[in-house]
Amino acid sequence: MTLAPHAPAPPAAARTWTRVCAYADLLPERGAAALVLGRQIALFRTFDGEVFAVGNRDPFSGAYVMSRGIVGSRGAEPVVAAPMHKQVFSLVTGVCLDDPMAALPVYPVRVAGGVVEIDIATAGEVSAA
Repeated sequence: MTLAPHAPAPPAAARTWTRVCAYADLLPERGAAALVLGRQIALFRTFDGEVFAVGNRDPFSGAYVMSRGIVGSRGAEPVVAAPMHKQVFSLVTGVCLDDPMAALPVYPVRVAGGVVEIDIATAGEVSAA
């Protein structure tokens, strides 16, 4: 299991953004997997249009399946339920709501000119540009 890091986010100008896909390629309430600079990333577009990027590896099963999870919310918190054992993770912080000792890495994400971009170098950071 991975603990969620809590380092301060670098300024947006200091980020290195990597183009991943077109925003229109992401379906609302569905996940998509992407290989970005050698890391498997799960991308999610929520019903309200927000985009989130987390690690695709389920810390409980070890399988790279988070992009196949069920997207929803707990209160106002957007979440994804792991498809294998159904643990629920915050898409904002990556922390497992069922076991706070486990977490997914989270990546800063933005949409620029209709393209989804992430900053792979600052995994754990959640603030956007």
